[in-house]
Amino acid sequence: MADLSGKHGLIVGVANKRSISWAIAQAAAAGGARLALTYPSERLEENVRELAAKLENPLVLPCDVSSDQQIADLTASLDREFGGLDFLVRGASFAPNDALSNPFLETTRDSFRIALDISAYSLVALTRAVVPLLERRGGGSVLTLTYLGSQRVFTNYNVMGVAKAALEASVRYLASDLGPKNIRVNAVSAGPIKTLAASGIPGFSNILQVYRDRAPLRRSVELAEVADAAVFLLSPASRAITGEVVMVDAGYHSVGI
Repeated sequence: MADLSGKHGLIVGVANKRSISWAIAQAAAAGGARLALTYPSERLEENVRELAAKLENPLVLPCDVSSDQQIADLTASLDREFGGLDFLVRGASFAPNDALSNPFLETTRDSFRIALDISAYSLVALTRAVVPLLERRGGGSVLTLTYLGSQRVFTNYNVMGVAKAALEASVRYLASDLGPKNIRVNAVSAGPIKTLAASGIPGFSNILQVYRDRAPLRRSVELAEVADAAVFLLSPASRAITGEVVMVDAGYHSVGI
């Protein structure tokens, strides 16, 4: 386990106990970090607070990542409580149901805008907001979550694939901008996991089975495996790694037919 003792981190995107963001939160806390978790709406507040209660001295704060004002309020709260920040994990993603169930050609302008705003631009907005807090600690790590649908067509992934492609490009541009400040920006591309977000993709169970049949390790991945890779990227052990998309998918990305 990477050592995060004395570190302070912000984790955005915890929805329930099956969230990748929650798995990362647990691993980071086990490594010694004190964490702030956010919830996007009152509907999810109770879930996040129940999970956060399992951590040591956490902060739980509201943040709708589509609202610049809420992001600013979040940053002010972190400044008051932490006085600085060592890492940010941004795991929030969303696309309207119609944009996943209908052919990509039928994606509406509004659904496209929402998917790109929540699933890609929020990384830019959140990173920009916390840069002063990261600088106060001499730099830090920003991490986001992506998927192979950014590079290949997956049935019913549709506009989320486009959003993830934008997200991965954002990782590279942010890494270039922030490198001189000793702030690293990376992404973890996990294999399919039964999360709340995945449940909204029609035929998701078929995707899982394809991975089990074709991945070099002949299996899908577990939450803990993704979390371990994430904590490595948050820790000083990865201090020379930035602008990367790290694949944690049992090797599926490396094979053809």
